[in-house]
Amino acid sequence: MTLDPRTPVLVGVGQVLNHPENPSGAHDLVDPLDLMVQALSAAAADIDGVNPGDPCPLGTTMLSKIDRLAAVVSFTWRTTNPALLVAERLGIKPTELMVTATGGSIPQKFVADAATAILRGDVDVVALVGSEAMYSRSLSRRFPEWNSPEWEVQDPSTTPAPQLFGKELEGLSSLEIERGIMMPIHIYPLFENARRARNGWTIAEHLEQTGAFWASFSAQAAKNPHAWIQTAKTSSEITTPTPQNRMIAEPYTKYMVANLPVDMGAAVIMCSYATAKEVGVRDDAMVFPHSHAQGDDPLHISNRKQFDRSIAIEFAGQRALEAAGVTIDDIDHVDLYSCFPIAAIMGAEALGLPLNDPNRSLSVTGGLTFGGGPGNNYVTQSIAAMVQRLREHPGDLGLVTGLSWFATSHAVGIYSTTPPATPFRAIDVQDEVDQFPSAEVAPTLDGVVSVETYTIIHDRDGPSKIIAALNDASGTRSWGIIDDPTIARALSGMELIGRQGTMNADGVLTLH
Repeated sequence: MTLDPRTPVLVGVGQVLNHPENPSGAHDLVDPLDLMVQALSAAAADIDGVNPGDPCPLGTTMLSKIDRLAAVVSFTWRTTNPALLVAERLGIKPTELMVTATGGSIPQKFVADAATAILRGDVDVVALVGSEAMYSRSLSRRFPEWNSPEWEVQDPSTTPAPQLFGKELEGLSSLEIERGIMMPIHIYPLFENARRARNGWTIAEHLEQTGAFWASFSAQAAKNPHAWIQTAKTSSEITTPTPQNRMIAEPYTKYMVANLPVDMGAAVIMCSYATAKEVGVRDDAMVFPHSHAQGDDPLHISNRKQFDRSIAIEFAGQRALEAAGVTIDDIDHVDLYSCFPIAAIMGAEALGLPLNDPNRSLSVTGGLTFGGGPGNNYVTQSIAAMVQRLREHPGDLGLVTGLSWFATSHAVGIYSTTPPATPFRAIDVQDEVDQFPSAEVAPTLDGVVSVETYTIIHDRDGPSKIIAALNDASGTRSWGIIDDPTIARALSGMELIGRQGTMNADGVLTLH
């Protein structure tokens, strides 16, 4: 097979982890810039097939050829142009410096955009790097006597200013903000409980199935040397509240939510096939992006017809598979974005993947709970892990998904060590998604209302608040709140879906 010399190919990936067993001082702490530099250096070393820190002449040559360097925006470290700091540390001078918008789908979208630019001849070598050091930040605040160094921050007028990749979303409606429905831990449990109602399960049945599903992710993390939690957890350990695994928002315990306080970094390097051959990259180290598709569900969760279904993933998955000339049964390795169990379950159901296939795990990292959740950079980690997995299984196909905000903006990418039969394609499915109707929403509902879905929020003292999506007789939706810990404690663990009540103009819900 004669390849177009402009064919995009991933040639180097790097992952770094700082997880000291017994941290005792500032020497155990890292900052995001250090992690980014280490991750991109590891990706360069990967091109030579050597350990980070060993001489890597091929990787050094590839770093010097980077045209476009993008840094994934950090949750905890905001500076003007992080890509510039990384470039200065490594002594390279990319033509284009970028910082990404917020969102877990952004790394997959960036890879697709870069692949398209390489294919067009706009750029030749591209790198993406990101990190989080929330674990170190939390330790430094807990132990101020360690005198940990301040993280470097540039002046706002620093030049050159980076280009922004992607667009920032306003992920919450004014009504959602008014009712205090603002955090992922408020919202994803609503989706999870809606799924329970749709399937007609009891709370116990639902927990048993969800716990077993999440335990399969934990088992994958136990095999991943870059995972944050490398001890496999059982279903019971995951779903049973304990002092170490407290309830966050019913039905989710700490072991069922994204694990954000981590020190992790990852980077990928991609170039044209011609450059890869010119530099001397081995054929068996190359992984080719085959296709990509993306689309957004309704921006605000209030407007979604069904809380536990993603139309956008359904269409993006279909179009990505079609563009690659394969079906879901041809996919050998999968990494579904997995900030919460329902996020991965929605992805699996949209793509037609069974949840309990013994021959095909739905994660190559262990997901954001056990693998680790480094903010917006998780999908850079999962792409790096997928590249390594595909190198170990030449000819296999891998599929990676990413999502942003509240299962809002989605991306699907397909990869293989085998070059694509047709040129890489990136597809936007938004026109197809937008044909589906949205839900009707009102600030308040008159008369009797029923609970469509809900969650009970816990603080460290126990149940504190109930958030509920409500419907009136016409099916119009609104949001009701019970902000009384006494009532929240009394209703904790009970099935509230289908319960009737009334709400006032401020959204206060009274259940019958």
